[in-house]
Amino acid sequence: MAGIWLDVLDEIARTCREHGRGDLLQAVRLKRTQLLDPSLRVLVVGEPNQGKSQLVNAIVNAPVCPVGDDRTTVLPTVVRHADVAAAAVVQAPPAGPGRGADAALPGTEERTPVPLDRIAAGVAGTLGRRPGGGPAYVDIGLPRALLGAGLVLVDTPGSDEVAAVGRAAPVAALHRADAVLLVSDSTRELSVAELNVLLHVTRSHPNVLVVQTKIDLVPDWRAVAERNRRHLAEAGVPATLIPVSAALRLRAAAADDRSLNAESGFPALIARLHQDLAGKADVLARAAVGLTARTVVEQLAAPLRAELESQQEQEQSGPISRLHAAQREVEELRRCSVRWQNTLNDEMADLLSDIEYDLRDRTRQILREVDDAFEKADPLVAWDTFQEWLTRSLVEAAEANHEWLVQRCDHVARRVAGNFARYGYDVLPPWSMNVPEDVGDRLPEIERPSIDRFTATQKVITGMKGSYGGLLMFGLAMTLAGMPMINPVSIGAGALFGGKSIRDESRQLLRRRQATVKTAVQRHVDDFFVRVVKDCRDAARQVQRMLRDHFAGLTEELQEAIVESLRSAKQAADTDAAARDQRQREIRVKMTRLAALYEQAQQLTAARPAPVSLEPRV
Repeated sequence: MAGIWLDVLDEIARTCREHGRGDLLQAVRLKRTQLLDPSLRVLVVGEPNQGKSQLVNAIVNAPVCPVGDDRTTVLPTVVRHADVAAAAVVQAPPAGPGRGADAALPGTEERTPVPLDRIAAGVAGTLGRRPGGGPAYVDIGLPRALLGAGLVLVDTPGSDEVAAVGRAAPVAALHRADAVLLVSDSTRELSVAELNVLLHVTRSHPNVLVVQTKIDLVPDWRAVAERNRRHLAEAGVPATLIPVSAALRLRAAAADDRSLNAESGFPALIARLHQDLAGKADVLARAAVGLTARTVVEQLAAPLRAELESQQEQEQSGPISRLHAAQREVEELRRCSVRWQNTLNDEMADLLSDIEYDLRDRTRQILREVDDAFEKADPLVAWDTFQEWLTRSLVEAAEANHEWLVQRCDHVARRVAGNFARYGYDVLPPWSMNVPEDVGDRLPEIERPSIDRFTATQKVITGMKGSYGGLLMFGLAMTLAGMPMINPVSIGAGALFGGKSIRDESRQLLRRRQATVKTAVQRHVDDFFVRVVKDCRDAARQVQRMLRDHFAGLTEELQEAIVESLRSAKQAADTDAAARDQRQREIRVKMTRLAALYEQAQQLTAARPAPVSLEPRV
């Protein structure tokens, strides 16, 4: 029978070794040794003053464990079979670095004999225990048939927490028990702490009993037992409850009263212990192997499951995410390339239009001032001053226009560079455009227009022409009056008409000179406008080409870096995906093996017989 569950247990050990879990492997080996041991180790646990020690005394029918309100169990008490009654305090050496309490080698424990009449002092920890030593327990041997069949009872100190069980000595540890008896008296129902203890114990022990003691002191103990069974069912605790009375058991043993012994409920408890002792090598071992497999599989599967989830999360945050980010960077760079080229073309088109309009507006203002000036001024008199003013005004207009061109070119460069702001560094070109210092030297010089002068000869001739008409007109009029044609009146009229002719001709010549100058200035300003606009357009196109070349080179550098990043990210993603797929297949294979191992272990308990009803007879 042992071969089936032993093979499964060995398979569990091999699985622990394959997963590198030395701690679980050690626990499985200890469980293997424990299950191959024919003796049945029963751990008696419970809260203080519940009758644990009296229960042990009643089972072995001997006062081996001290009881009473003034007696406190400090050290665990191990009651086993011996041909001659004897007691000793067994103390392990102090635990060294890297060695737990369970690591004491056989034969290294120190045994101090204790007289039978001083067992209470040994259990209380005041006799036989050396200060500074390791964990200790009291070992008691009795010549009893029940113990001789292989039953070993371990009375533990009273504790409110299951974590404290076995803290006094490794011999009282839960993992070394074949069966666990939780003792709770009949004066109250099972507490929440006791139910929590049972829930914890049943996860790792297939054989758990709840012993309800002191039924002789509580008349309605049956109702308490029924409520306790209901609590166990509601909590999902697969434990059998057996009500007993240790006082009735000891009294029946002293009087050899079978009916009183039956009333104590101990026959059902003893029968259950015999049943567990007989079934340890088969039923109990199968259930223990099943629970061990569940515990081992849970602990081995948990990191695998966590790693599998981590592998799936890495698909979103690992090299795959970096690959997607690199692909997004490539697409963003393409959009950025289109944006900066459109920005450069649009800005430069607006710049040329604005520069031309600005220069046109400045030259129109100059021409308006020229028109206003030559409405009254005579070019013959004011030309030198006017020429100096015109030259200075045109140079200032050209310089202002070029300065604005420089500002606008800088603005265009910054606007284009703004498309690269997401790359986190200054991408402005290392050069900057400046206003040329020889703007005035490159402008065309205005030539002095050909201006008609009103010479003295012209004035004499013009005067003679005008005076002749006046003399003739007034002379003929005077002859009608009998006066001669040439007389003082006709001579005065001739002189008056001659002067008027000179003045009229002088004003006409002035207007022609002014019109000639305005036409010449207009022509010169047009030449100036064409020359300056040509220079500005050439400068703007040069700046546009320089910006285009600069940002095109920058785009190529970014593209090379991003493409290289994309290439490395894709390579890393492919490598990571291959490694991750390989690891996921390995994890799934291990999970499948663990599931198969768990199913194989659970099949051991599939045919396990149902527990026998052990209701005491009263």
